[in-house]
Amino acid sequence: MTIHWCGTGLSSIPGLRRLIEAGHPVTVWNRTVAKAQAEVGDLTKDIRPFSLEALAAALKPGDIAVSMLPADQHVAIAKTCLEKGAHFASSSYIAPEMRALDQAFREAGLVSINEVGLDPGIDHLMAHDLVARYRASKAYDPENVLSFTSYCGGVPKIANAFRYKFSWAPAGVLKALRSPSRSLRNFSELRISRPWDAVTPYSAPLPVPESFEVYPNRDSYPFMEEYRFESDWKVRDFVRGTIRLNGWADAWMPVFREIEGLEGKPLAEVDAALNARAAALLQDNSYAPGEPDRVILFVSLKAEREGKPVFHETWAMDAWGDVRGTAMARLVSIPVSQAIESVLNREIAAGVHGAPHEPRVLQRWLEAVNGLAQYMARIDHLA
Repeated sequence: MTIHWCGTGLSSIPGLRRLIEAGHPVTVWNRTVAKAQAEVGDLTKDIRPFSLEALAAALKPGDIAVSMLPADQHVAIAKTCLEKGAHFASSSYIAPEMRALDQAFREAGLVSINEVGLDPGIDHLMAHDLVARYRASKAYDPENVLSFTSYCGGVPKIANAFRYKFSWAPAGVLKALRSPSRSLRNFSELRISRPWDAVTPYSAPLPVPESFEVYPNRDSYPFMEEYRFESDWKVRDFVRGTIRLNGWADAWMPVFREIEGLEGKPLAEVDAALNARAAALLQDNSYAPGEPDRVILFVSLKAEREGKPVFHETWAMDAWGDVRGTAMARLVSIPVSQAIESVLNREIAAGVHGAPHEPRVLQRWLEAVNGLAQYMARIDHLA
């Protein structure tokens, strides 16, 4: 079984190196071979120029193709895997077009494992763990009122005036700000078209308490089912969102206004404007060589009965760049490498899936993640 790792960008390298160093047969694909050679050429010579046609010709039954390329390329690679009898993996959200392939993957006995990076990925593992712990606790009662929040973000370890530095494609960061969100707040659906209209303060349960800014992103509703919430549970709040340094919203206000000014314009014009703005922002707000980034993640589940908390636990994680490289790269790519090993070990069922909820696999992955962060703890707020 050969692992075909496609893409050697900013968040790919630690997981890729881990697989090669573990002795797995890995073929590395990248559009620029020289760039891939600079990253892993000391470990392997099996580096090839990427094209879908070349990948298709190389795939054999039982292989696994890993797409660390832009999300719009995942489905084409997944369809190629189906044609060739191979498995598929990515760290990205499961798009509707990927979800539509579920039955085909099941019938072929193949796996498409997605949402196994940082966010989505590690956050899913933490959520699955908290829900399982709540179900098994003495506090469990279908009549309890539940509140769930999950906030993740990459921020500079050394704060700058812009309150942010780019650890992934800046154009992608700007385009994400144009995406509406849907979440549950105080038993009511909350729809937000602009993230900056929903920024609220958040007090993080770190060893030294710290405050941040948070806002909801994407559509939180499908994850109630993904996290095994029962349909009759009384859920007050359910929010998955992004966390930023205090002062972020004020510092970014000129960017927000520019994005607002693009509303209603042709897509090509919008993309050109955002790409130009992204290039300028990257020039002024990129990480210096060796400068540490920081990743923070907080996933919390609270149950209340008659207005009083009876269960309240939070997974808290704080990680930053060190001699192992950036925190973002570690926390995105190493869980991907774990997912690949789980597929090869037949621990993941056929079909299209996100991060696993099976206790044995879940705990092993969380234990590995614990070694990637400088601080990680499950906090019982009622202890």
